[in-house]
Amino acid sequence: MAVDPRTLAEEWDAWRAAREEELREPHGWLSLTALHWLPAAQEVTLPGVPGRWSVHDDGVLLTDAAGLSHAGEPVDGELVLSPVEGGGGITLDHGERLVEIIQRGGAYALRVRDPQAPTRTGFTGVPMFALDPRWALDAVFEAYETPRTVHVGAVIPGLTHEQSARGVLRFAVDGVPQALTAMDAGDGSLSVLFRDATSGVSTHAGARSLTVPEPGVDGAAVVDFNRAVNMPCAFTEYGTCPLPPPENLLSIAVEAGERTPR
Repeated sequence: MAVDPRTLAEEWDAWRAAREEELREPHGWLSLTALHWLPAAQEVTLPGVPGRWSVHDDGVLLTDAAGLSHAGEPVDGELVLSPVEGGGGITLDHGERLVEIIQRGGAYALRVRDPQAPTRTGFTGVPMFALDPRWALDAVFEAYETPRTVHVGAVIPGLTHEQSARGVLRFAVDGVPQALTAMDAGDGSLSVLFRDATSGVSTHAGARSLTVPEPGVDGAAVVDFNRAVNMPCAFTEYGTCPLPPPENLLSIAVEAGERTPR
């Protein structure tokens, strides 16, 4: 399926502007300033965060939390917070900051999101490879009969993530067949984490991510590496990003999409 270069450029410019606007959001990934893991059997206080925190049978127990509010109400007495494994966190307000409680790999942690974080206030954009229609590739999606649960590593040693793999995307680069395992993005589209020969050289060493619109009923899809983006851990040391499954290491150099952040 041929892609009109002018349309591709216009859509890419709009996508890139939206991407950087998202990164600039007051409590987005660039606002992270801390990541505190909670010990399994100990009540702790944390620097710069009110309250006393401990792991509870149903999640995280918070006490003595003067200065924090939840759902618009000041926290008074005890509060149990039960974030979903691998999902979005539960947030508490602390002035203009947010304290986010998350669950990853069965463990609980707190992340602090501060609009005044230097990573956010000093953000000047993400370096990109030049747009190249060569990297907007026709693909065929081979869906599994049923999604498969896979466990992948993370940028934090010892941490694992559980994901739902929907199938394999097959395409070719300069006539050479390639394949990537695709995960369920939750909205019909596919999510792909990958490494390639640029990883750790001109792009982030961990992984880049690519969203592929929902394939057609015949499996037809477009893999557009011009829209490959950095994971949060490329911008901040406080991310818990998953790594690609081992088979998603491409031997080719994908010189498209986002480069290593400044």
